[in-house]
Amino acid sequence: MNTGRCILPLVLITHLMGAAEVPKPKPKPLFQYKTEGIEVAIPTADEAKVAAFNASTIKAAAKYLDDGAVSWVREKSCINCHTTGPYMAERPALTKLLGKPNDEILAEFVESMPAPTATSEESKKRVGASTSVWCTMGLAEWDKHVTGKLSAHTENALREMLTRQSDAGSFVSTGEVEIPHITTDFELTLQAARAITAAPGWLADLKDADLLARIGKMKVFLRDAEPRNDYEVVLRLQLASYFPDLVPQTQRDSATALLTQKQHADGGWSLRDMSATENWRTPMSEFVLNLIRSLPDAASPESDPYMTALAIVLLRESGFPATDERIQRGIAWLKHEQRTSGRWWMHSLYRGNYHYITYIATTQALKALALCGEIVL
Repeated sequence: MNTGRCILPLVLITHLMGAAEVPKPKPKPLFQYKTEGIEVAIPTADEAKVAAFNASTIKAAAKYLDDGAVSWVREKSCINCHTTGPYMAERPALTKLLGKPNDEILAEFVESMPAPTATSEESKKRVGASTSVWCTMGLAEWDKHVTGKLSAHTENALREMLTRQSDAGSFVSTGEVEIPHITTDFELTLQAARAITAAPGWLADLKDADLLARIGKMKVFLRDAEPRNDYEVVLRLQLASYFPDLVPQTQRDSATALLTQKQHADGGWSLRDMSATENWRTPMSEFVLNLIRSLPDAASPESDPYMTALAIVLLRESGFPATDERIQRGIAWLKHEQRTSGRWWMHSLYRGNYHYITYIATTQALKALALCGEIVL
């Protein structure tokens, strides 16, 4: 039946509408980090493992961290939780073992925080809570491990950070980013506590009544927050290393027992054992939920370097000796899993493209190995 309508072929419609109307799939990235003189390939599961963990593989890991952070600063110019944030959080403590961290990264952090003369509203528009916490923590760790004294820019950053505190005493995390880094308000606030306690002499000498009140509210939040998953249960061990009075011995014992229970037969731990898929934060996007649920080992997650390294760090910072059988098994797993590029491969639970969790895992692995006396050059 002739309806009087002209049915044009799809190809002609597309031509008439213009190519812009038909979105093209984005090409897969070739590099995780890239800038002049630096090209770091996308991490993959099939990258070869090192023949043996030794001084040369340690140097390769350190170079990977430097290259990633420098590339990010030059090309992106922002502080984040997956590259420059972890670099400044963990690399300064390795100064005596690996040499001084890159000054270019420090300069970026110093310049990122608003000057003391900036108004509160101007400051908050420029730097949000998450960025402020990461920036302040990195500056505090630099002062603690590189210079050994409190700097004016770190003191300014601490004051600025505390003005971004919520009425509940927490620091509010937004977005999924790289699960679990940083996913919930508890974990972001925990990193703020780390910044406050790392800055040399700052908390002990603090007299400002307003800032002391803010820190008091933060401590109440951290003490009383109900753990949303097993990951936040074991993070109580990290909190105990910053503010021992906030974590009763019963909670520490429960967290340690949970870590022991969660260790795999191969000696490693798995991040995905620490929370139900949908419970890393509220809300979670369907994209991320489907990604995690579709991983080949979704039903029985394999050990991964981030959780393995973190478990070792938590046990060591809780006073367990490096000779502890659980720690030794975890160390053996890490040594076996390092890749020839120097990094520790891990599949991102956020987007599954750049796998920035690989960078985070590498910083944590070096920290764990250093705490156990395994970084020898």
